[in-house]
Amino acid sequence: MEELVIRDADVVDGSGADSYRADVVVDGGRIVSIVKEAAAAGCQRPRARRELDAEGLVLAPGFIDMHAHSDLALLRDPDHSAKAAQGVTLEVIGQDGLSYAPVDDRTLGEVRRAIAGWNGPGDDVDFDWRSVGEYLDRLDRGIAVNAAYLIPQGTVRALAVGWDDREATEAELEHMRRLVAEGMEQGAVGMSSGLTYTPGMYAKDSELTELCRVVASYGGYYCPHHRSYGAGALQAYEEMVELTREADCPLHLAHATMNFGVNKGRAPELLTLLDDALAAGADITLDTYPYTPGCTTLVALLPSWGNEGGPERVLERLADDDTAERIRHHLEETGSDGCHGVPVEWETIEISGTGDPALAEYVGRTVLESARLRGESPWTVARRLLLTDRLAPTILQHVGHEENVRAIMRHRVHTGGSDGILQGAKPHPRAYGTFPHYLGHYVRELGVLSLEECVAHLTSRAAARLRLPDRGLVREGYRADLVLFDPATVGAGSTYENPRVLPTGIPHVLVDGRFVMEDGRRTDVLAGRSVRRAPR
Repeated sequence: MEELVIRDADVVDGSGADSYRADVVVDGGRIVSIVKEAAAAGCQRPRARRELDAEGLVLAPGFIDMHAHSDLALLRDPDHSAKAAQGVTLEVIGQDGLSYAPVDDRTLGEVRRAIAGWNGPGDDVDFDWRSVGEYLDRLDRGIAVNAAYLIPQGTVRALAVGWDDREATEAELEHMRRLVAEGMEQGAVGMSSGLTYTPGMYAKDSELTELCRVVASYGGYYCPHHRSYGAGALQAYEEMVELTREADCPLHLAHATMNFGVNKGRAPELLTLLDDALAAGADITLDTYPYTPGCTTLVALLPSWGNEGGPERVLERLADDDTAERIRHHLEETGSDGCHGVPVEWETIEISGTGDPALAEYVGRTVLESARLRGESPWTVARRLLLTDRLAPTILQHVGHEENVRAIMRHRVHTGGSDGILQGAKPHPRAYGTFPHYLGHYVRELGVLSLEECVAHLTSRAAARLRLPDRGLVREGYRADLVLFDPATVGAGSTYENPRVLPTGIPHVLVDGRFVMEDGRRTDVLAGRSVRRAPR
């Protein structure tokens, strides 16, 4: 007898087709049968050792978070309710060009310091890997949800070239090609870049094109955080489209937003650019989060020359008064490339977390608010925070536009990505709320998307980009990564004031046919594993 039958569910199967009522039978981690309208037809209903009454609940494929920053959280926090409770059954990590494999001892230490604001310092993690394959093997010991990995181009450049702003030599480029090939052979699904973060931002297009050719040869895709989301956003998108056309590499645009005042109402221009490229045969997808503020680290706002050389060099520059004044000038007056070519507006920069608990008084306030309280300039406050907290502060950047958010999420190649940083006292609510916020706010309350269409965005479209032949749909033979939610009550519990509140209306989540969420509570099941690149 099979393990589980989910009875009388309203199945939204991930294809975009209309929902239907069915009994769904799960055994051995897969969906083994689907009996539509079993009760109405009066036919023999399937039996199993366990029956789950799903009356009034939608059964959908598990959600795929196409842009996650859980690289260490998956290892550090076996509970991982931040994602499991949202119905996420697969996360794509290794984002924005910086993560923890491939590395050597030197590079690992540098990367840990550089992205402590994203993932914490990692003092509670045993870094017993160096290669991509070894990191994926570590995930295979058991994690809350599944994870796929992107080779981080910035980390690859740090390993082969260092943190300096210069062209790679031919020998260094060949080293990077080899590192990317090895990572793809070991199971990575593609490559990411952070082209406003050091050292990845120092790569010219010709260098990126060569690495993308390697990725494409293994059936992977390129996922860039491109060179500007502000003053040069459209040109940056166009650059990525042209680069991947030249490399003949599929393109997935990370957190494809149009932010800052210069881009208000300009989402249609981005979508026209993408539609023209798609019509010409390009293979393009994108992800977004359903919120207007962005989230990053405070140090990321600095000009690229200020970030050159790695974390210790950055701290040296900040400690020097003359150099710090040059940084301020670029930030506040000319528009730093780290701030996307737009002069920083300190009233939009909210401190969301610090590494040092003693600095908690800054959290939840904008830099401008803290400056006024102290009778100081905003740059004085920001500089002190960076130095005292050794580059660890994270920020919310309130620079988005709702009309752009809605326009982009409607696009036919759109998928969902939380871009959720789980560190800090007051992280962005998207870390805990992205997927239920899509379903509750943008589907039920606003009607921006139909339920069936939204579920397709969050499941099958993402699975197709990842080239996963047995995930992303409720189909016989597919893996039983499933979520059951109440369409009348599903919603994000997280807010800007209380960002770590779990969602409502998602009682059950299964990974590999096992309950990781049951009756709204996290079980002790660690059914997640690495999801490795499918062979061509």
